[in-house]
Amino acid sequence: MPTILTFAFILLGLSAFIASKVIIVPRNVWLLFLVQPLAMSATSLMVFVGGLLSNKIAPSQELATLPVTILILGVALAVIPAAKLTLLFGRKKSLIIGTLVSICGSTAAMIAAQKASFEIFCIASLLLGFSMAFVAQMRFAALESLTDQSQSAKALSVLMFSGIFAAILGPELATSFENTLASPHGFAGSFMALSLMLFGGLCLLCFLEPNPVPDITSDYSGRPLGTITSQPVFIIALTCGVIAYAFMSYIMTATPLSMSVVSGHSLHDTKWVIQSHILAMYLPSLFASWLVAKVGLLNVMRLGCLCYISVIIFALSGHDVMHYWLTMVLLGLGWNFLFLTGTLMLQKSYQPEERIKVQSLNDFSIFIVQGFASLSAGVVLFSQGWLYLVLISIPLVGVICAVTLWSGKSQSNQRHFL
Repeated sequence: MPTILTFAFILLGLSAFIASKVIIVPRNVWLLFLVQPLAMSATSLMVFVGGLLSNKIAPSQELATLPVTILILGVALAVIPAAKLTLLFGRKKSLIIGTLVSICGSTAAMIAAQKASFEIFCIASLLLGFSMAFVAQMRFAALESLTDQSQSAKALSVLMFSGIFAAILGPELATSFENTLASPHGFAGSFMALSLMLFGGLCLLCFLEPNPVPDITSDYSGRPLGTITSQPVFIIALTCGVIAYAFMSYIMTATPLSMSVVSGHSLHDTKWVIQSHILAMYLPSLFASWLVAKVGLLNVMRLGCLCYISVIIFALSGHDVMHYWLTMVLLGLGWNFLFLTGTLMLQKSYQPEERIKVQSLNDFSIFIVQGFASLSAGVVLFSQGWLYLVLISIPLVGVICAVTLWSGKSQSNQRHFL
């Protein structure tokens, strides 16, 4: 195994062990800390490789981002079935099912790379997307493992920090094992290595303990959805999540193609930019719980908006590697602040017996919009160019800024931001 991957695995284990002695949260949180980056590596690998491989095997360039889009739409389509499985079997068994689906998807992607089959690659992307609907539930599993809900920001920060390792593992799998297995355009070995890593995550999931929050046997418990979704706190939470993911996915999906195919930057530079972006998505989690306690959720939300405004400015400034790097780092920071705000706010909008149906509605809305954003990225990039792609994303940033202003003026929402 290449040195950098060995180092990443050792660092992941040491981080979990050392931090668990310092940050007091339940054992389940630390198990999920180890499992989540292994599972999320499928997404970071697909973001890095999906467009580049598809550009060589797809019928046309405009379809180069289709597999990444299918992955995201797969998440949206599987959100509600994943919630149903959680209701039937509980968090532990549903997460195991999701990991098994991920192993099937990565194996199919390996076969697609070997056969240079765009159709099989799309099927593999769909399966990986299905599995990510279960991975998305890991944050809720972590929150539900708490007996003291005042630890919510701390537990969520711990889990989000583990995403740093996904930033390293996914792209490194792509480059380190690119030619391990014979394939016309490479990357078959990358997906084989991913399958093996996911199997390791599957073994760790077997040690999860039951959560103190009991499993709900009916998804019709609690208040009607119409009552829940009409709350300002839910509207704010959903808007944060949807915009955070849609804008991030739109720019992120187009960036590797714009750098490598359009601007002619090297694969090494492209990998560095994507890894920096994913690091920026999760590195703020080191101090996120402190930041929320210090300045409040509303100000964290405002920081996310400022980052997204800065993304627009730097993305329009040029096509050098540093322009892309600054754009993607700020994109990651903005996503972290808005996603954290949205998740913590969502938790305040429902009662325990309502959690499954509200969480599934939230995630379905997020990923269906994210899927359309991802699909449009490739079409707009190759038909209109990078400049136009960035310009038409400005309304998305305008919406989240408007919601932030509304949140600050609404006195009824102030207690949710404390």
